[in-house]
Amino acid sequence: MIQYKKVPTHLWMITMLLIGFMSCNTIPEGVTAVKSFDKNKYLGKWYEIARFDFRFEKNLNNTTAEYSVNEDGSIKVLNQGYNTQTGKWVKAEGKAKFVGKEDVAMLKVSFFGPFYAGYNVIALDAEYQYALVAGQSRDYLWILSRNTSLPEDIKIKYLKIAQDAGFDTTRLLWIKQDGSK
Repeated sequence: MIQYKKVPTHLWMITMLLIGFMSCNTIPEGVTAVKSFDKNKYLGKWYEIARFDFRFEKNLNNTTAEYSVNEDGSIKVLNQGYNTQTGKWVKAEGKAKFVGKEDVAMLKVSFFGPFYAGYNVIALDAEYQYALVAGQSRDYLWILSRNTSLPEDIKIKYLKIAQDAGFDTTRLLWIKQDGSK
């Protein structure tokens, strides 16, 4: 007869929490990621035009994100910005992976080992010059551009898309992109 040892309750709970974190949804309910997405067209440098504030980007201006392909096929993510409080440039390097098919812009990104968060392109122009990106909840939203500014018609269009998807766009911070400190 095989004897089984009882797993301590705290180990069982930690295991379930880790499974929950690693398998959590990467996109808010009712929000749709861009389909017919071309990863290679998305690679390169993006300027952060607006974002919801959160602790990892607190006090940052002149923020950018640069995407390239790692040897394993994942996407290298290099975020940087100037911290107006400390007077220093800060960088964070991570990696992103597609949640499903590579032609759907629904990814998960990690800057901290096995812990991933959602990165979902929910609007994108045909030339890959402007992007609206949502996190895994309605607490994360970014407007990105290949340039340091955003045309007014794109701004209005992306704000409407975000509002229709349930985001409170009054929370957006409009980021200074002047290359200065």
